[in-house]
Amino acid sequence: MFFLFFAGSAAAAVLTLRDMERLLIPRFLQTENQTEMNSDIITAFLPKTKHSNFSQPVNFTIQHKKKSEAGLVTCVYWEGKDQTAAKVDASGGEEAEASRWSVKGCWVAYSDENYTICSCSHLSTFALILQIGDPPPEDPFLKWLNRVCVTIGLFFFALAIVTFLLCSWNAKINNTARLHLCISLASSHFLMLWMDRYVDNKVFVHTVACKVMAGVLHFLILASFSWMLLEALQLFLLVRRLSKVQVIQRDGLPTPVLYLIGYGAPFVILGVSAAVFSDGYGATDSQACWLSTERSFNWALTGPVVALLGMNLVLFFATLVCLRPTLASMKSDVSQSKDTRLIVFKILAQSVILGCTWILGLYQANLFFQVLFILLNSQQGTFLFIVHCLLNKEVRGEYFKWLSCSFRKSGNAGTAKDFHSGSDNMDATEEQEKK
Repeated sequence: MFFLFFAGSAAAAVLTLRDMERLLIPRFLQTENQTEMNSDIITAFLPKTKHSNFSQPVNFTIQHKKKSEAGLVTCVYWEGKDQTAAKVDASGGEEAEASRWSVKGCWVAYSDENYTICSCSHLSTFALILQIGDPPPEDPFLKWLNRVCVTIGLFFFALAIVTFLLCSWNAKINNTARLHLCISLASSHFLMLWMDRYVDNKVFVHTVACKVMAGVLHFLILASFSWMLLEALQLFLLVRRLSKVQVIQRDGLPTPVLYLIGYGAPFVILGVSAAVFSDGYGATDSQACWLSTERSFNWALTGPVVALLGMNLVLFFATLVCLRPTLASMKSDVSQSKDTRLIVFKILAQSVILGCTWILGLYQANLFFQVLFILLNSQQGTFLFIVHCLLNKEVRGEYFKWLSCSFRKSGNAGTAKDFHSGSDNMDATEEQEKK
């Protein structure tokens, strides 16, 4: 956007530089506070003269990108390398610094929640940067607890994934949804362990890496909830067959359809979100590579998750409705009734494990809720391993066979070793007798 103002024989031009904040990021302002760009970047200059310093200040009215209810609004200008070098040489010949945002010669004349009037003694490239106080330092105990708990959870995720890959114990149920649910959750938990390494660094490559990690994490969490919904759908179809007393075969949706929904839908949501507001991914004020709250971009995750949880809840009640007549007719068959009740328990447990643990993330007011969230959220892999592996008698049978084979092989190896050592001793005794 271009404006040209005339005052007598003088003319001043003002340019609005759209999307320049991607390059001239607010972190180039030297401050200990958190910084956030709160306006477009504008450039003001006099076309007919090179004179840029004035005896009387020049006032600029700059609109805010969002209402600034908290934080310090700062008027800044872009100080190039040549300006910085000239100041440093004049002050003592020290090493020149790089280009940066500076507050020298600019100050806030007036500010409210919608706009700010900046007074500057020179013309340059200007912007408004909102300075927010540093967040409280992370509790070392919480950081240690999170890493230990997530590591334990990843171990059980690995056990569950290996179980689903290697144990083909039941041809009646398609385990694709469970497998990819564990893969998506495990990948997201592993990524959360490393994202804090790219938040505080001002290197451009690390900034891009933080954006990519936030996008990948967005995709993985959406995929986790998609596979959770598909798992609930698989269980519903299984229960419906039970209620109709049909022969249970490999029930559920075909595997290609599962992949299309489980990964295709999150990929579409990610692509649309990135196309609409690509700057929504990156470092946040809470020191994480995550989704920005600017322009309500965090609803790109919250909205789909709420919808998926709602559909999962509907499937849960539909499954209970289908099971009600089945349980009533199974009073005489105790073993089958127990198996059906176990299905109900698995549905309820999975909904609580994957749904309610995320709700705790909204309540981080005190240490108790923070510790509770870390313990429950990090152990999703442990809970899934218990529910779908240890509480499944077919899986326990496969584990028993595997352990029996392992002990049998080790026992046979030990017996063979004793036999060979005994034969050697007998040969040595015979030689001595001959002598």
